[in-house]
Parts: sequence; structure tokens; C-alpha cells
Amino acid sequence: MVVLGGEMALRRFWIEKEEMGGDEFVISGDLFHHLIDVCRLKEGYAFELLPGDGSAYLVEITKIEKKSLLVLRKGERALPPLPKPHIHLLVSLPRLPKMDFILEKSVELGVKTLTPFVSDFSFLRKLSDISENRKARWEKVVKGATRQCGRGDLMEVAEVTSLKSLLKDFNQNPARVGLFPFEGEGAMTFKEALRSAKVGESEEVCVFIGSEGGFSEEEVKAFRAHQMAPLTLGDQVLRVETACVAVAAILKYELSL
Repeated sequence: MVVLGGEMALRRFWIEKEEMGGDEFVISGDLFHHLIDVCRLKEGYAFELLPGDGSAYLVEITKIEKKSLLVLRKGERALPPLPKPHIHLLVSLPRLPKMDFILEKSVELGVKTLTPFVSDFSFLRKLSDISENRKARWEKVVKGATRQCGRGDLMEVAEVTSLKSLLKDFNQNPARVGLFPFEGEGAMTFKEALRSAKVGESEEVCVFIGSEGGFSEEEVKAFRAHQMAPLTLGDQVLRVETACVAVAAILKYELSL
């Protein structure tokens, strides 16, 4: 019998596409641990698997063993894509432990891509400071957050780059608009900045988040030269991880995403 947990919606879990084979297949490893030890699922329980291909697959647990379980595929449905405009966060590199939090909350808030960059006031100043192990860690955090929140796609984490490189080709996409938090002269409220940049008419909104020290005068001039709207996040100085969450949450609310 398929157990749906009363009137509760089906739970969703992320899985690698290559782990799904045929109508009946085995689940082991981290996902097995999460399903059995964390979520306490039993035989007969139905849930959806999300392999990141735009579909959700309904499966039912048919057998549970010591280190693995067997599921039967019961159905498939297309998932709606993230609504537009897509949110792209571009973040001046903070202390590395903070990135885990930023990545996790960005996934949960529906951010399409996150791009770490080096700026004049970023905590890390060299691209070489980011090891391959650190990148692998970021990928694991994104997958874990995706599994937890039931999102149907993986948020892309772009390669670490420089702010200068990001701005070089920014205006080549007319459907993209840019914003940057700035607590100086000319900064607008969030609503004013969204209206000024005509964000509601765009397909992509890119927000450049600086470090706690903000951006240098030269960087602010560069943003303005690219017709980006400066916006204020209030009188308090926010930590970079707080600013990321605030920006994504406000955009979702204001744009009904």
C-alpha cells in the first residue's frame, strides 16, 4: 500500500540521475541514511525523487535492508521552472565558513546562480585561495540544501572570478539588470531601485553583494557606468551573509517569485 502520510504533500528528495535505473532500483549511501535514519520512512511510503532533469519521479519503498532500500517507480511529472526574473547573486568572497550558509539559504530562496568574486575589500583577494576541495565542499552544500528544501533544480555556483571580469560583458544581455547595495549618496530604497531598473520587465536580476566594507569608490563608479541601480538595505551594516538572505527574500516578495 502507498502511504501518503494523511493529507500531507509528498516529500521530495534530490538524487543523482545515474542512481536511478529502470522501474525498480536501489538507494544507498547518504540518501539512504537521510531517508531511513533522519526522515524515518518505512516500507510502503511514497515520495518524489528529483534528479535535476526537470521532472519529479514518484517512487514507493518496497524493501528496506541494513544499508540500502529498494524502490519502485510509480509515475513521473514535469516540474515548473523557476519563475522569471531569475535571481543571480554575485558575492564578494567572505571568510570561507560563511559561504556554506550563503549557499544553503540561496538554494532555499530560489536563487538561480551564485557567483563568488574578488573585489577591493573582499576577505580573500586571490582566485588561487579557493582550492578544489573547497569547490567540492560548496557542491555538497548545494546538493544537501536542494535535498532538504525539495527544489527541482541545482543552483549553479559559478567559478570564482574578479569583479572586473564580471562587469566586462555585463551589458551585452539587454534582458539583464543589475543592482548593488550601497549606503552612500544616491542610494534608493528597494522599491525605488526596482522601479528605476525596470526589474519586473527583465528576465534576470543580478545583485552584487559587497563585503562588510562595501565597495571602493572605483567599484561604485564602475557599477554606475554600467547603469546599475544603487539600493540601501537600511541604516545598519549587514554581514555579507545577512545581506544575501535579505536581498533574495525581498526580491521574492516584491516580484512575487
